[in-house]
Amino acid sequence: MTEINFLKTIHSSTKRDYVQRVVDHDKAECAEKAKQWGYDYWDGERQYGFGGYHYDGRWRAVAEAMAKHYQLKAGDRLLDVGCGKAFLLYEFTQVVPGIEISGIDISTYGIEHAKPETQPFLIEGNVIELPYEDHSFDLVFSLTTLHNLYNYELIKALKEIQRVAKDRKYISVESYRNEREKANLLYWQLTCESFYTPKEWQWFYQLAGYEGDHGYIFFE
Repeated sequence: MTEINFLKTIHSSTKRDYVQRVVDHDKAECAEKAKQWGYDYWDGERQYGFGGYHYDGRWRAVAEAMAKHYQLKAGDRLLDVGCGKAFLLYEFTQVVPGIEISGIDISTYGIEHAKPETQPFLIEGNVIELPYEDHSFDLVFSLTTLHNLYNYELIKALKEIQRVAKDRKYISVESYRNEREKANLLYWQLTCESFYTPKEWQWFYQLAGYEGDHGYIFFE
């Protein structure tokens, strides 16, 4: 496994006031709404999630970096686990013409409001039971999704990602390296259920037999 951070630029571009996040609003109520994965989470007020998640081209650089690293080409099949509105999948179709995309997400709203060009290739579902044949995809990736699972779901989810991929796999999750980052993560997150250090995540990967690449998002 190789540690790679494809999301650093996107993550660092967002300014966050961690303490104010829990002062201005009832954090528990906000989390309850966010975990419905509906309008409030995607396009409602900022305290419930993205505060309006619209296509703006920011994912193009991520698609370019991943396409280059994994040497993607026309005809390759991609699966985005936790695709949301599928902006990254759309960018892959622009960066690598002829690539075949698939996406799965637990959010009905997210899929219904995804980039129109990607909607025929998206389905609603859960990572712990992926409805695909073994070794179906040339690259399977999951960005900022698996930390939303409970610990007893993680092993099954990781095994499913391992199962449906041929060889290339990538997972990025929220994590922390020290007490400050742990506190910031707790203040900022709305949907995270698995709060682990990189070493703990690697323990889960090894336990599940996950052999792909991985990365982390830290709230510094």
